[in-house]
Amino acid sequence: MLKGQDILCVSSIDWGFIWQGHQEIMTTLAEHGNRVLFVENTGVRSLQLRDLARLRQRVRNWWQGTKGFRKERDNLFIYSPLILPFPYSWMARRLNRRFLLRSLRRWMQATGFHRPIVWTFLPTPLVHDLIQELSPRLTIYYCIDDLASSSHSARKIIQSEERLFRSAALVFVTSEKLRERAARFRDQVYVFPFGVSYRRFEQVRSSSAGVPSDLQELPRPVAGYVGGIHQWVDIDLLVTVADRTPEMSFALVGPSQTEVSRLIQCPNIHLLGARPHKDLPGYIKGFDVGLIPYRLTEYTANVYPTKLNEYLAMGIPVVATDLPEIRRFNAEHDGIILIAPDAQGFARAIKDATDKNSQADAERRTAVARQNSWEARITQMSALIENTLTARRTREGRWEETLRHLYRTARRRFTQTTIVIVTGYLFLFHTPLTWFVAEPLLETDLPRPADAIIVFAGGVGESGKAGGGYQERVKRAVELYHAEYAEHLVFSSGFVFALQEADVMKALAISLGVPENAILLENAASSTYENVKFVKAILHKQEWQTILLVSSPYHMRRAILTWQQVAPDVEVISVPVRQSRFYSHDSGATVEQMRGILHEYAAIVVYWWKGWI
Repeated sequence: MLKGQDILCVSSIDWGFIWQGHQEIMTTLAEHGNRVLFVENTGVRSLQLRDLARLRQRVRNWWQGTKGFRKERDNLFIYSPLILPFPYSWMARRLNRRFLLRSLRRWMQATGFHRPIVWTFLPTPLVHDLIQELSPRLTIYYCIDDLASSSHSARKIIQSEERLFRSAALVFVTSEKLRERAARFRDQVYVFPFGVSYRRFEQVRSSSAGVPSDLQELPRPVAGYVGGIHQWVDIDLLVTVADRTPEMSFALVGPSQTEVSRLIQCPNIHLLGARPHKDLPGYIKGFDVGLIPYRLTEYTANVYPTKLNEYLAMGIPVVATDLPEIRRFNAEHDGIILIAPDAQGFARAIKDATDKNSQADAERRTAVARQNSWEARITQMSALIENTLTARRTREGRWEETLRHLYRTARRRFTQTTIVIVTGYLFLFHTPLTWFVAEPLLETDLPRPADAIIVFAGGVGESGKAGGGYQERVKRAVELYHAEYAEHLVFSSGFVFALQEADVMKALAISLGVPENAILLENAASSTYENVKFVKAILHKQEWQTILLVSSPYHMRRAILTWQQVAPDVEVISVPVRQSRFYSHDSGATVEQMRGILHEYAAIVVYWWKGWI
């Protein structure tokens, strides 16, 4: 058995989920002196509404630990990461990779967890990133499901799984169909179906302890099922079989993970709910026959049911639907499982199993289960791992190989960094992204007659330079004045650069043909809020109710919102500068333009926080 190793397990389920091979293998390895960090599921699809309960539990797990890390038992630690639930988004992947690596490296440094074996049940792009960055001593991929067929969104996993099939030092699979798929990408694939904790089941089977009380109360005989009642369980089959065998009690032990109302309506079907894994042998001991009622789908064609060996370990007969792995198991063990092609055959097989069961049959079943114990499985896996480690240590003893590895790592990181920088540059400066983000800030109306034209000057404005934006705004206001939309102009600015900005704006307007007596100045405002506040006083004094507001294009949203909050009785017509050089879309966005747009969004947040909008 493998000993003295550091093992980082990337799991496809959470530690507290239904007990499966993930927990069994890692617990066994920890008991034999290996230190194990069990990383809970990081996801193969985007978050959905039905995942909210699991999300809440993940947050609780993170909170109960130290930054998500907690000690489960000797040599076994659990990490419950909080990450963005978008496994195929390059942006989320980059952020998740950075967060996970930082957290893992800090924990590894604190515990002396050095260059571990990475044992992953997940083949996602994020897992590839972790493997590359951690440079593990060995990578093992244990493929237990056809994840790509589990949901539509999970189909995106195909490419990254193929990469892992090629790159992993060892690939284990649970079924023949999974082996065939993996064999397309590598020469050596090892089939290790999930096993059974045979000794524990044998102890319960041999003991005088009775079965749990909720099962004891059911009329016999009892056909039982253990495991999640999920989308792959054939609900139609169970309902039909229960109707055809009213004398039989059907006990389903496990959490309901799909719609079960039809099962509840059947008088002889009993949903006993989730039970701790340690109690399952006692429940199976109370079954007269064990059921594997899975639907026949692309996904279940690759499934080796864990419960198969658990039933056999208790010596009870098993009735199953016609799954490929059940057929293969039967071929290896001389037809030990009763396979039913349809509901009628399933009902008949259950009756035959309960009527013709013998002690010799039970002993034969337990003998088969003993061959498929987890102890035997993990011992075989450990031998393969130790042999691979020995061969790798021999290769790594050559300094040339180590140096080449370091150069490959440095080159890969340089390439990745360059790609990110170039992609980011092109994305920001040579796509419409900036203008897509800016569009909600722009508000413009058709001009119509008003009492006055109000111009908010920019101070340093979009250009970041004193007086950088006022010329465009004054020219727009003068244009509206000459078009006779209003008889008065009000320039609002308290900014000073050598001269008062409002005075400079007035001089420019006069030079463009506006009479001096048509211009009013407000020269105290230092912000948009004060622009509105001080101009409002002028409007009330002049008894003006309707204005044309001139400012830069993407300042208009904040200005209008401020008017609505501070002076709701004033009708504001938005007429921004039409051809602003600071917001020209003729080419890609500039740093100056992006800075101005981000400034506006930040200012809107601040104004909302202060109650000005």
